[in-house]
Amino acid sequence: MFTSMWSTEIQQGEKDHKTLRNHMSMLGSLAVQAFSFDQQFKPYQKDEFLMAFFNDQNVNSNLKLLSASGQWTTLGSKVTKVEATLVPCTQVSMSFFDRLYTEGIVRENGDIVKCYDEYYDDILISDELRKVGTAASNPYHVIPQQLPPEALLVLLLEDSDHYDIFSESDRKEFLFCLFKHLCIGGALCQFEDVLGPYLETTKALYKDLVR
Repeated sequence: MFTSMWSTEIQQGEKDHKTLRNHMSMLGSLAVQAFSFDQQFKPYQKDEFLMAFFNDQNVNSNLKLLSASGQWTTLGSKVTKVEATLVPCTQVSMSFFDRLYTEGIVRENGDIVKCYDEYYDDILISDELRKVGTAASNPYHVIPQQLPPEALLVLLLEDSDHYDIFSESDRKEFLFCLFKHLCIGGALCQFEDVLGPYLETTKALYKDLVR
């Protein structure tokens, strides 16, 4: 039996998340929900647990989903297949990202190094940081236009010179996944020229979500 405990959207007035509103184009598209479970959880039964979770009446009628049109709705239908992925939370310090400075992706003053525009699927890769997070098997093409910040290439492309500064186990960490999500941003994202706002927002959200 699952019970909906609380639900909140990250609101525009929250000081810690100002960057979400002003630049990342993600405010209004993020929500946090909590449900209680009145039985013992057994990790080896995670798939069965999730199937029961999504098909529980309380979850089905309360779990928020964001539609393609950007409107919040509820699940409201039977789930027939689930796939669970373990997301570790062993990294808890922002020093995890110091290598972005030591590897020359970000300058000492916090400025993100610039590079030529590239596209990975429909995602604009405007700096080296983005290259670090996605597989290179997907197609992308190069558009030699202006020189935008380079660092986001680290997140998205395996053939980036800096991709391997984060190991595969590093990339599975919740802290890394959250940081990557914020760096890629929403549909109208205005990319930062400095690293600070990405780190500050990642830290604030991580503290809210992991307790």
